[in-house]
Amino acid sequence: MQYAKNILETIGNTPLVKLNTLTKELPCLVLAKYETFNPGNSVKDRMALKMIEDAEADGRLKPGGTIIEGTSGNTGMGLALVAIVKGYKCIFVISDKQSKEKMDVLRAVGAEVVVCPTNVAPDDPRSYYSVSKRLATEIPNSWYVNQYDNPSNTKAHYESTGPEIWKQTDGKVTHFVVGVGTGGTVSGVGKYLKEQNPNIKVWGIDTYGSVFKKYHETGIFDENEIYPYVTEGIGEDILPENVDFSIIDGFTKVTDKDAAVYTQRLAKEEGMFLGNSAGAAVKGLLQLKDHFTKDDVVVVLFHDHGSRYVGKMFNNDWMKKMGYLE
Repeated sequence: MQYAKNILETIGNTPLVKLNTLTKELPCLVLAKYETFNPGNSVKDRMALKMIEDAEADGRLKPGGTIIEGTSGNTGMGLALVAIVKGYKCIFVISDKQSKEKMDVLRAVGAEVVVCPTNVAPDDPRSYYSVSKRLATEIPNSWYVNQYDNPSNTKAHYESTGPEIWKQTDGKVTHFVVGVGTGGTVSGVGKYLKEQNPNIKVWGIDTYGSVFKKYHETGIFDENEIYPYVTEGIGEDILPENVDFSIIDGFTKVTDKDAAVYTQRLAKEEGMFLGNSAGAAVKGLLQLKDHFTKDDVVVVLFHDHGSRYVGKMFNNDWMKKMGYLE
């Protein structure tokens, strides 16, 4: 009989799926690493499991402990699934720009959710970075995950996602394109792929309001680049330690409107019901068109599932209110 001993054993080994319609104008083969097949419906299940296992191994997370993290939703979901199987409590701190669905989903898997304002500086005591750090000092037997700077985040993708892509493409992958947030996926996958073939190009998808692209190109952390944006899960107003800029060949920025519109188009034209960052990634791919040739095999990673965005990108009233639909 074939079965997983628990839900955690179903993490990883997600399929590669060819894009056909939206990428017609590109000369290359475009394959999506379809991470919604993970049990928590996102790529973050991989690093959630790795971060918890590593914290257990070195004693940072003790039996019966409480896991505390600031999350845009998906990392929280992954951590919650691992916590259920392993017997931990979870408190997740989330910013108020995240969709209501994400908050409801975290509560559905037994987590306590604390909501913080988005439009404050990272070092403001009300920010979700500050609140999660504070809770970890106040709550006994707790562990603050800190996915931004936790090296196990990158390691998870170096050990699983990268090797899967290499194997699934039979080593023919030439470009890896992915939205960059905490940096774990781009850095872990990118490092693994470049060790196999240094000619592979790694492109990051960024958003307007985030510091990544300018910092990568100039080395300047420009606070004037920072302003609130709608796109979820990519871009940052900080420089996470998990973003290894030396591995990234370049960034392209995608507008909030384009990300939202292409999220809808993925569902309607490819049958791919995906999250907001997937729309940004497809538009970014199209913007990078001049970098691809007919012999290239481009792998784009799709982070999460459309069910997290039903009240936003998949709601036409919301889309009209935002000015994204006529």
